[in-house]
Amino acid sequence: MDPTQVPYDDFIGRGWSFPPTFEPVVGVHMTEQAADIDASLHILLTTLTGERIMQPRYGCNVQELLFEPLDTTFLTHMKDKIETAILYFESRIKLDNLLIESNPREGKVLVQVDYTIKGTNSRFNFVYPFYVREGTELIQLLTQVPPTDHSL
Repeated sequence: MDPTQVPYDDFIGRGWSFPPTFEPVVGVHMTEQAADIDASLHILLTTLTGERIMQPRYGCNVQELLFEPLDTTFLTHMKDKIETAILYFESRIKLDNLLIESNPREGKVLVQVDYTIKGTNSRFNFVYPFYVREGTELIQLLTQVPPTDHSL
């Protein structure tokens, strides 16, 4: 067995790839092991609380911090939201470390989740890029005054 592969375990699970992809012969593409956990973490961090009808408390709501200044309060609040979401909704892992690095000039925050899979005691990390200034080009485009043509 390849030493980089974690053995498949019912505890770790298997799930649909994200975003879901389908092929006529294969059917739905599935993910296993750490890839399934990484996909679950990505979904957890990008889901708004209340977005899932059958699980209204599922999600992280980091998007509500989108227009906050990148200061210590922002980083602390974001870290708390992510830690709480992982604690409640990703029981397959033990959170070892959560590192949040911000770059105010670029409007980018990198979230690094270091975790151990409980069923196999294997360590992995997941990096999630969060863009605080996401969509600013669209906002600039929408707020520009269109040139007027006075010729008839």
